[in-house]
Amino acid sequence: MKGIVGAVCGDIIGSSREFNPIKTKDFELLDEKSRYTDDSVLTMAVAKWFLIDQTHSHKSLVKSIKETCRKHITAGYGGRFNSWILSDNSEPYNSWGNGSAMRVSPVAWVGNSLDEVERLAKISAEVTHNHPEGIKGAMATAGGIYLARIGKDKNHIKNYIENRYSYDLSGRLDDIRKSYKFEVSCQKSVPEAIICFLESDSYEDTVRNAVSLGGDCDTQAAIGGAIASAYYDVPEEIYSACLELLDLDLLKIFLEFNDKYMY
Repeated sequence: MKGIVGAVCGDIIGSSREFNPIKTKDFELLDEKSRYTDDSVLTMAVAKWFLIDQTHSHKSLVKSIKETCRKHITAGYGGRFNSWILSDNSEPYNSWGNGSAMRVSPVAWVGNSLDEVERLAKISAEVTHNHPEGIKGAMATAGGIYLARIGKDKNHIKNYIENRYSYDLSGRLDDIRKSYKFEVSCQKSVPEAIICFLESDSYEDTVRNAVSLGGDCDTQAAIGGAIASAYYDVPEEIYSACLELLDLDLLKIFLEFNDKYMY
């Protein structure tokens, strides 16, 4: 299976190691602590946006995010974002966090060109993450997914993201892993998540790479996994086990989005 399932499975696989970091690719993909987190909830909120509003307005996206997140208020949001969800104030708060990148994957399956995907990615980010780095993280991730979706090879994807967004994607995971720690900024987690994909040989390998860094592994596995699920297929044994862990409300959005946009 291809599509936004890659972000969801990455989130769920990384969830049990988010605050219990490991530095190895040798681990059980799913365990008794595996669950969906804010990454999956927000991915579904963006997916719902496309289901309820064909004009793709900022206002409807804010509505979708707040309604979806309030239904899943214990999903593990950051402090500022949690306050934004619960507040009547809907103004963005200049975040550069990787939340903009973890939720962006639906735009890459809706847009029909790279320009359109990047425009939608910008909108999807700036309702909260209107800092230039927050917007860049979302656009770079969405661009990578779209290029993988249309069959571009890894060198093309790498060169495009480096040239367009000035991310350094030349690092090797074996070197990064040695000193890498939990990091929520786009600028210090999105490039590493993309490298997890670039250095992979399968969807599963991408996710194992992301978890093995020992950082914000559910989010980095969601970001890397979102690109990988456009380049590779997510194996049935992985997506079937992960989708069983989704709340029925989120699963309904997922199925409706797939039915409308996956082809």
